[in-house]
Amino acid sequence: MKVLLINGSSHKEGCTFTALTEVGMQLEKNDIGTKMVHIGVKPISGCIGCYKCQELGKCIFTDDIITSCLNEMETADGLIIGSPVYFASANGNLISLLDRMFMIGSIRNLFAHKLGAAIVSARRAGTTATLDELYKYFTIAEMPVVSSSYWNMVHGNSPEEVRQDLEGMQTMRNLGNNMSWLLKSIEAGKKAGIMLPQRDKKIRTNFIR
Repeated sequence: MKVLLINGSSHKEGCTFTALTEVGMQLEKNDIGTKMVHIGVKPISGCIGCYKCQELGKCIFTDDIITSCLNEMETADGLIIGSPVYFASANGNLISLLDRMFMIGSIRNLFAHKLGAAIVSARRAGTTATLDELYKYFTIAEMPVVSSSYWNMVHGNSPEEVRQDLEGMQTMRNLGNNMSWLLKSIEAGKKAGIMLPQRDKKIRTNFIR
């Protein structure tokens, strides 16, 4: 079993990385493999709503980072998205990535019934609004959401300060434990003959005609 961790910060080893690393270490302790992908600092094109992905099975833009994330999701059993808080919102580059990644991933059925969680880092505030923003990707894609012992956030203006947020770091570890337990429970269920739900053909209702 494997979990993909997406570091949505422009800083490769900053506060968000520190929190994700804590989750990842706990997953590894529970024999769950991890893969962390950093989105980098290059601009990521946002979705333009052309719907060409529905014809092609891929995006008309060719950002390598999105292709890499989608390829990792092919074999991943869970996804954890990490973001810094910018004006009570996630990093804009990350949102551009997620908009396109979830559009294409839903067409290719890469997300349904895989576990999802988000973590955010902030100097002070805006964390709950950012978590709410990120969790909407999971709930529209039929991904069971994994919780922890508090909302998944850490506070600090540097990795050193984040490590001093003892409750935040404990929340990260508990998230890792909970995701590990749920992944193993799903695997045990499959071995016991409990299959994943069958998906009906999607119904789309347009209210303006």
